[in-house]
Amino acid sequence: MKPRIYLDTSVFGGYFEDEFAEFTKPLFERIMAEEFVLLYSGLTEQEMLSAPKKVRDLLLNLPQTTIELIQANTETTDLALSYLEEKVVGKTSLADCIHIAAATINHADYLVSWNFKHIVNVNRIRGYNSVNIKRGYKELEIRSPREFMQYGNEE
Repeated sequence: MKPRIYLDTSVFGGYFEDEFAEFTKPLFERIMAEEFVLLYSGLTEQEMLSAPKKVRDLLLNLPQTTIELIQANTETTDLALSYLEEKVVGKTSLADCIHIAAATINHADYLVSWNFKHIVNVNRIRGYNSVNIKRGYKELEIRSPREFMQYGNEE
């Protein structure tokens, strides 16, 4: 079974940024090769509206056969608010919490992000997963695109 990965908006933008492209482009090559089921949310779609055209086009050009658009619902909102109530992050990070909650509820194997301040951060990851476990959800693997690099022959 293909791993289910949820990409937040920072990963799409990272494709075109010198600092992040070295690790983001190989991830997208693997996505284009249909190695993953790609999850993204209505929130990602909404955030992409203000992104440059080339970033929006990156999403549009991905193979539709392996993409799953997920919509936020009451369960997503409740879990996202739980992260705030538990002070995993501050109230200004509600959108980040919605990404985490959407990935959790929709059984993503990984959430991938370049947001080290609010998402890909050991203390935040522990906090998100603590709330997930308290609420009866599984732990979510939160990683940067760098961790999806393949090095040499991996057979």
